[in-house]
Amino acid sequence: MEEVKKEWLPHLHDEFVSEADGTLLDAYVVALEGWRRGLTLRWHVKDSEKFKDMKTWFVDNPGLLFSLSSDDKTHYFFRSRGDFVTNEAVEIGMDKAKTKHVFREKGIPTPEGKYFSKDESDDQVLEYAQQLGYPVVLKPIDGSFGKGVVANITSDGEMTYSIDYVRHELGYKDVIVEKYIPGEDLRLYVVDDKVVGAIKRIPPHVIGDGINSLEALIELKNEERSLSPRLSSCLIESNKELLDYIGRLGYSLNSVPEKGEQVFLSEKANISLGGDPVDVLEELSTDIKKTAVQAMKAIPGLVHGAVDMLLYKDVNINQETGYVIELNPTSQLGGILYPVKGKARDVPAAIIDYYFPETKGRRQENEKIYFDLFDVLEPLQSRQAHVSTVTPSPQGKVYAKKYTVVGDVQDIGYHRGLRKQAFERYLHGFVMNKENGDIDVIVGGLDPEMVDDFKNAFWEDEERATVLAVEEMPYDEPLKVGFEVKADIKTLKEELEALNKEIEQTTLEMKKAEVKRRKLYDSLSWKTTKPIRVLGAIFKNK
Repeated sequence: MEEVKKEWLPHLHDEFVSEADGTLLDAYVVALEGWRRGLTLRWHVKDSEKFKDMKTWFVDNPGLLFSLSSDDKTHYFFRSRGDFVTNEAVEIGMDKAKTKHVFREKGIPTPEGKYFSKDESDDQVLEYAQQLGYPVVLKPIDGSFGKGVVANITSDGEMTYSIDYVRHELGYKDVIVEKYIPGEDLRLYVVDDKVVGAIKRIPPHVIGDGINSLEALIELKNEERSLSPRLSSCLIESNKELLDYIGRLGYSLNSVPEKGEQVFLSEKANISLGGDPVDVLEELSTDIKKTAVQAMKAIPGLVHGAVDMLLYKDVNINQETGYVIELNPTSQLGGILYPVKGKARDVPAAIIDYYFPETKGRRQENEKIYFDLFDVLEPLQSRQAHVSTVTPSPQGKVYAKKYTVVGDVQDIGYHRGLRKQAFERYLHGFVMNKENGDIDVIVGGLDPEMVDDFKNAFWEDEERATVLAVEEMPYDEPLKVGFEVKADIKTLKEELEALNKEIEQTTLEMKKAEVKRRKLYDSLSWKTTKPIRVLGAIFKNK
């Protein structure tokens, strides 16, 4: 397996975002940033307030629409996109043909190509590809996540097959044919006039170890991806497209690559299809970043979003060009926040800085505070409310302690009494049973005296608990607002999820150990020492 070095943001540790998997992640990280700065955070249902006028999609379930408010203004967000981005800009960004037209008008480098509507024949599409010259790319004008994109088409036969696949099998009648540009697949995130994050997207691949088959290597890589908040929902699928691709390279799922051999599984680098995000922000030249900013500003009303680009390097003249492929006004942020290699970049902070510049720097003292997303969304999910407001984030330095209470102290009524005591002192935290019969209680708040005084609460309920001793120590781990009684039924789901995650991690380690064991058995030294081990066993049994 590949050894990689990654640096994720400590205030977006995977514990903070464990409930916000898949499509919920982008909205949650931006909302969390604003909430930690003291802004009022509210989650909304479809068509609530200003959202009925914003361009959104797939919002029947809550978790993608939220608003942030200061004393004098409110901004509305759909996932990572705020209301400064106009609907017109979103519509242009979603239409690859319109985007390409704007790029050509503004002189933004983009691959040469042409749009074909549903009324134009397959023969016309094929004829243009011949005129343009192979290799070419065929893609729908409104596709996403790499669906329907066929790259590096090198012949009439491949083009005919691709046209049939995209236009008739997948149903994308409106398509673009453009020149294929070999190069690195980049995504740059721009806020106003600055690139604040950039990743290189490497197509799905595995590294051989000389022992495992491609099928086993894919399974191992998916185990690793499942531990990432972003990649856990983007596992590599051994589908027909993958099988066709590796088949053209002479492989099957049963093939065993040599040790260190890199085997690509697709030509598409989309993270959603199994691609790997690698941070490259500091490696990109000023000119490439300038091209990304210019591309964003070419669309009126597009003040932040992602720019997808192919970086072509001409080694003959030592020159590089960034060809802009498309824009994404509602971009996913997970690849930049959780790269497999390199530094994470704080795009949520840059977005909130842009909408609420007066709040810059407010988060430092409470960046370990977070909220329960499921609890907040439950009134919307059950249709009891149209808007759900999150408990305000503590503003200032948070003091916290861990108390271990010894004795007969696991009565659920006693725990609920401690929760009441915490609320009366404006403290947050939780109480959790220990296997030996004791309990751990975490409390934190802005007033250190209240945190210290909480130890007196343990002795006040003699009817439901017999306290023998109270031990205390500082606590510096993530702290959820509110006070949770972890023995309550409603919290068992979270404990089960944590256990499943621990099992996944253990399974991955066991698989890695199995790979090492098989390597040992197949090694020359193991084989050459076999007679000695056999002889030793004979004498041992005598």
